[in-house]
Amino acid sequence: MRTAAVGLLALIAVGCGADQPSSDARPSAPSTEPVRLGELSATVSLNGTLAHRARPDGSPYVAINQARGVYTRLPAEGDRIRCGDVLYRVDDRPVLLLCGTVPAYRGLRRGDRGTDVRQLNRVLRGVSGRRFTARTRTALRRLQREHGAAATGRLALGAAVVLPRAVRIAKVTAKLGGLARPGAPVVQATSDTLQVQVSLEPTQLADVKPGDRAQVTLPDNTSAEGTLVRVGTVARTDDKAGTASVPAFVRLDDPRRARGLDRAPVQVQLTTTGVERALNVPVTALVGKAGGGFAVEVVRPDGRRALVAVRLGRFDTAHGRVAVEGALHAGDPVVVPSL
Repeated sequence: MRTAAVGLLALIAVGCGADQPSSDARPSAPSTEPVRLGELSATVSLNGTLAHRARPDGSPYVAINQARGVYTRLPAEGDRIRCGDVLYRVDDRPVLLLCGTVPAYRGLRRGDRGTDVRQLNRVLRGVSGRRFTARTRTALRRLQREHGAAATGRLALGAAVVLPRAVRIAKVTAKLGGLARPGAPVVQATSDTLQVQVSLEPTQLADVKPGDRAQVTLPDNTSAEGTLVRVGTVARTDDKAGTASVPAFVRLDDPRRARGLDRAPVQVQLTTTGVERALNVPVTALVGKAGGGFAVEVVRPDGRRALVAVRLGRFDTAHGRVAVEGALHAGDPVVVPSL
């Protein structure tokens, strides 16, 4: 973007020295804009993919089976499964979705305690804590009856799968009627929340940060506003292109604008904050100097006009301004082309 802006400035006609009176042939009442002191931003344009949110690195959640038998019921792609609902069935026995971080590694019964018990209690009505109590057993029996399972009041290993949250099924990897084996993946899943994933080049990481505002152009050419919420920490390498990139994620302000879309290509413009406090002028106020460099034409209090040499800093592509250093002060009127 900076290269494009400098290229544009090179087309401006020049021929005056620094801080010298300008030609009397100029209009006596020129259009002016004041020199400002404030924040500058830039726009980063990226290709992105609209998809449902998954793990921090963008990969889906994977449900790992622990039951033995035959898959007699599997979810379909796009199904929403809540915590405590049946995810699939093996030998017509329900396998429940528990929400948490500790994988199922043992059967649970009265007297057990631990984080895995807490995960079970969270999906049972009226139960909490890390202990498998009589209330846990009663609530579990109720849940088992609701789903057509034997009301044993115990949770056998293989009767539940643990994922971080309620999910949306992205892909079914198991086969209906196939053998269910411990350790085999059953489904890949995401959350039900839409987000946009983009890839940042290493050179863009210094400018982009969480909190930057984003404008997302959807496939139907409508726009949706959003915020950059996360920048990855691990670079991915494209072996074919020989380049590295870092994933970043944009949350939509109103996900309903993109309802019904999944894995859809989108265009993203990130507005970044580059300089918090700098003197700046409209890009159109710049004129080139004979021999190189740039200047702005300042209207003095007595009406005289003079060219003041400036050094250019960050370009604010979002608002058409540029940071400058020179013999200027905030509020000085600089000449800009008349509209």
